Formats: sequence, structure tokens, C-alpha cells
Amino acid sequence: MKIGTIDFGERPLFLAPMEDVTDIGFRRMCKRFGAAMVYTEFVSAEAVVRNIKSTLNKIVINEEERPVGIQIYGRDVESMVEAAKIVEQVKPDVIDINFGCPVKKVAGKGAGSGMLRNVPLLLDITREVVKAVNTPVTVKTRLGWDANSLIITELSEQLQDCGIQALTIHGRTRAQMYTGEADWTLIGEVKKNPRIRIPIIGNGDVMSVVQANERFEQYGVDAVMIGRATFGCPWLFAEQTSAPLTLDQKLDVLEEMLRINVERIDEYRGILHTRRHLAASPIFKGIPDFKQTRIAMLRAGKMDELIGILEMCRERLKEGI
Repeated sequence: MKIGTIDFGERPLFLAPMEDVTDIGFRRMCKRFGAAMVYTEFVSAEAVVRNIKSTLNKIVINEEERPVGIQIYGRDVESMVEAAKIVEQVKPDVIDINFGCPVKKVAGKGAGSGMLRNVPLLLDITREVVKAVNTPVTVKTRLGWDANSLIITELSEQLQDCGIQALTIHGRTRAQMYTGEADWTLIGEVKKNPRIRIPIIGNGDVMSVVQANERFEQYGVDAVMIGRATFGCPWLFAEQTSAPLTLDQKLDVLEEMLRINVERIDEYRGILHTRRHLAASPIFKGIPDFKQTRIAMLRAGKMDELIGILEMCRERLKEGI
């Protein structure tokens, strides 16, 4: 599978772009364990154009992450084009347009999956962004706004005609948000469409590499994008390619994520990002009454404090208490 000149090989696994999740430390760990492509958190085109520092901090990338994509969202042609030009200066390998985010603060204002209710504008934005930059442009979207408007089959052809170089499809409508089960049937139909020449990336409810391989087999997609299953579990990408990590190794990975984020962002926000992963990581399920420890993780405000909690967890897990 290729996007532009980047060859990802057969059956690549991508890390989904996720707000407040795909920070630099987490991306680097996912890349280390086999993610073929990682993405920054998505950023508002308007905030990029207005030079908002907190937004620009989200698109700082590291050479160790490559190939890496930056995802932008917005609701008008002018700001999306300008933001794409600014983002291109960071030299991402891919610029991805978000037409899939379902949350009210984005979709409710007409951006993200809100664009699925204004296809002419969606296509205008895509076409103009492609023309404005030399970096490969891709799109991530959903099946449609709701069950009565499943437009992805036709939309995929229209987006291809706009010049995008790959399309990621999440197998839900906007109305579903993240509820119910992702429906890959239409994703498979898009991939089987003889008029589709660009890579199709499937996304939704993939919880393991085993499940990803099942999606490859059943639907013929070119890549699989994994999102929520990676929370606190960047080693998921290595499930079938290397020996399982020990408990000590997994804790070391989480601590390294914390140190990278504090170094690359700052202590407060680095901790804020990392403790989300710590609280969600499946490795702590062996600790009885973990609820109070989880609360302590989420309240920790200093790196030394958080590392101390991790080391306490390490000992409790080893002792089997």
C-alpha cells in the first residue's frame, strides 16, 4: 500500500488521530511497536491561522515518528486552505482532513462530521486544500450523517475526484457517535468499487491485531486504523510480531511516555496527557481496589508523584496483592 511515495507494505496498521490522546510520547511508543503511520491530535484550522500557541504545540513532530500525519478540521474553504499551507511548513508526511469527528462542539458548528450535511462545501474544501499544498492530502470521514443518509459509496468517488490520495472510513454515522457496533459492510463495498483507485483505510471497533487481520481478510481494505484500543497500550501494534512484553517492560514504556511528554510539552500538560493513558491501561486490572489508585493517578500534578504511583503499582502487581 502506498500514499504518495510512501510505501507502507502489506496490511499496515495506523494509529488513529485522537484529541488529548495522540500526544508526542504516545505516538513515539506506538511507532516503536509497529504502527506504520501515526497522527497528531486534530487541530482547528481557525486556531492554526490565528497562531494559537496551544494548537501549534500539538503539531510539533519528531523524526522518530515518521511517517506522521497532521489532521486539520474546519468549516470554510479559506481557513482550511490557509491552515494546510501553515501545517505543510512543519513537513508532515500526510495532511489529513477530518470530516468525521462527531462531537457537538465540532460537528454542531458544521465542521468534522457536520460537513456530511453539506457535501458541496465538503468537496470544495477538499479540492482547494489539495490544490494548495504539495503534501499528500487524505480524508477521514464516516458512513453518513445518519442511517437515512449513508452516502459514503458515492462520496468516496467524489473525494477521489478531488485529488485525495487515501480515504479512511469509520464504520459509523455521525448520529451513532461511538455507540453500537461499527458496520464495515459499506467500507468493504467502497473498497470493492472498481472505480476506486486510492487506498481505503478501515476504522472502527478494532481491538487487536487479530481483529485487524480479520478485517483485512473479510473486507479487503488496504490498511486498518486503530483508535480506542490503544489507550495505555501502545504495544498493541506488536501483538503478532514480537514476544509479549513483561509487566516491567510495559511499566517502563508508560514511564518513558510520561518523560517524553513532560520534556516535549511541559510538566502540567505532559502529565495531563499521560495520566489518561495510565488510568485506561489494561495492565492495572490485576490490582485489587484499583479505583482509589486510579483517582490518585488522575489527580497527580507532579512527575515525581506520578512515577511514585507507578512504582507502587509495579510492586503491588509483582506481589500479587
